[in-house]
Amino acid sequence: MCIRDRSSPLLRALAIRTMGCIRIEKITEYLCESLKDTLSDHNDYVRKTAAMCVSKLFVTNPQLVKDNGFIKILQDLLGDSNANVVANAIIGLLEISDLTGKNYVRFNSSSIKKLLYALNECTEWGQIYILEGVAKYKPIDSAEAESMIEQVIPRLSHVNPAVVLAAVKVILKLLDSVTSEESIKKVNKRLAAPLITLLSNNSEIQYVVLRNISFIVERCKGIFEQPKAFFVRSPCTCLLYTSPSPRDSCASRMPSSACKKKKKKQNKKKKD
Repeated sequence: MCIRDRSSPLLRALAIRTMGCIRIEKITEYLCESLKDTLSDHNDYVRKTAAMCVSKLFVTNPQLVKDNGFIKILQDLLGDSNANVVANAIIGLLEISDLTGKNYVRFNSSSIKKLLYALNECTEWGQIYILEGVAKYKPIDSAEAESMIEQVIPRLSHVNPAVVLAAVKVILKLLDSVTSEESIKKVNKRLAAPLITLLSNNSEIQYVVLRNISFIVERCKGIFEQPKAFFVRSPCTCLLYTSPSPRDSCASRMPSSACKKKKKKQNKKKKD
């Protein structure tokens, strides 16, 4: 059987990937032994491929995955020496967590450090899923939260907008555990520029970023103190986005023309 062929890691990886794509419950029983072997394979590429196979098997036969301890094996792979294996293990655990409604992505202080170091070595999509996993971790104290934020902040300058938004999500969650007001203000200032930079992308990304900014502004009201207004130009409209204030609450959610019309109506009412 090609999965047993120790001379070709690529052949073993392709074999386990193909078997994982067979969504027939009666056949999945024959996959278990081979999957266990490839999850502990000496080759990184084979382990990475096998990690993705676990979540596929879970969709077809969840009980089989639990009985064979594949979830525990995936959790052990979070400490793997290869960053791409770690990323695929997190992807599998996140998918299983979504399907069951339970959180299988569990970390401690030592494992979360290894995970953050892995950010520098894996692909950009691997970074997104690692950040999604990190977002589920609650720091033990304010010092650990601040240390984690410092390690995530470099992702804010990433070329991929998805990585930037994933990093913003993690930082905002970690800020809940930070007790120093001064540290919170410093981090908030560092979040503003990367978010505004994302608005130079195409209109679809602009929309997603603006939606995120809308939620962030409600939570961190002083985040855009320096850039009081910024424009977003797209084929359909020109939006003026300003930080909300009691004097002009409509500015952050309306096109500039709509705000002007509303102000004119308010002025007419005052005159009458």
